[in-house]
Amino acid sequence: MPTFQLRQLRLRCQWLAQREARSPAEIARQLCALQAQEWASVQLAMHARSAGIMQSDIKQAREVDRSIVLSWSLRGTLHLVAAEDLRWLLAVCGEGVIRSTNRRYQQLGLTETIREAALAAIRKILEREGALNRAELAAALGEYGIPVAGQAIHHLARFAALRGLICHGPEYSGKLTFVLLDQWLPDTAPAPADPLAALARRYLIASAPATWKDFAQWSGLRAAQARKGWAAVSADSKRVATAAGEALMRADQAADSATETSLRLLPRYDNYLLAHKDRHFLIAPDHRRQVYPGGGLIRACAVVNGEAKAIWKLEKRRRSIRIVVEPFAALDKPVLPMLAAEAAALGSFLMAKVEWRINRG
Repeated sequence: MPTFQLRQLRLRCQWLAQREARSPAEIARQLCALQAQEWASVQLAMHARSAGIMQSDIKQAREVDRSIVLSWSLRGTLHLVAAEDLRWLLAVCGEGVIRSTNRRYQQLGLTETIREAALAAIRKILEREGALNRAELAAALGEYGIPVAGQAIHHLARFAALRGLICHGPEYSGKLTFVLLDQWLPDTAPAPADPLAALARRYLIASAPATWKDFAQWSGLRAAQARKGWAAVSADSKRVATAAGEALMRADQAADSATETSLRLLPRYDNYLLAHKDRHFLIAPDHRRQVYPGGGLIRACAVVNGEAKAIWKLEKRRRSIRIVVEPFAALDKPVLPMLAAEAAALGSFLMAKVEWRINRG
């Protein structure tokens, strides 16, 4: 498969080729899990995949409709997922992440006994108090004699979320809160018969063509688990040769030679930027460090027809926001009106006057 076809197919799978009216829940279901350690960034990721969506729609979906939920899941990282998917995702990945964090627990003095005591205390506290932000939860846990200094409170909250006790609730005064998962989202959706196979299938729907190594990196599963999940979906998938080796795609996914011209301003940690282990299809080697500088950082990218052509950032000004684009090389003239349209759409999403400029270095 030529690289341009690979990009086009992955853009379509990621709902980035064309903007259509899509709800936050529909986007979450298509992508299975949107990386969300930056709440502002994951909202921009939803904007990039929908026409006409507003920040208020995402707030409505998460806090009122509760059709999407924010919690730790894959790789032990915060993700935004469809409400009906969270519990079975935790069943697949939760205990593995907890095991992999054991050394850090020990460094913080969070023994298994202390962690179990913290779970019991968190349940009592949130049943009594309702939604609490991290500082409030830490203060309440401290009264139970639970160590919460430094990173301890972060790891205790994450542990409780991975065990399915809590998730993020409403945002108050700009701060996310914690709530009991069973109170926030009553468990009404049946889990897949084979959650591991379901995860592999959902990943392939959103990220084809892909390899089991791509799936392992995206999911954070051990190699044996990833291979098992991949084997479960290989029978009803088709194989395709790519520059990164043999990959799978769903039988109902089509790759053709037609090009769909697009430009998207993707935020930091966007799924398109992290869904595959091999990223040569996405960015030229000479510019890789500008997007992936190390330390787990993934910078925001302007992606043209599936290829990263620039990094960008938002600057807040007194009466507006400014989009600053830093291209790796001079942008083609036809890209400029596309960039202007994307900047305008972003301004509408943020309900702010928007300016944009190209920083030519």
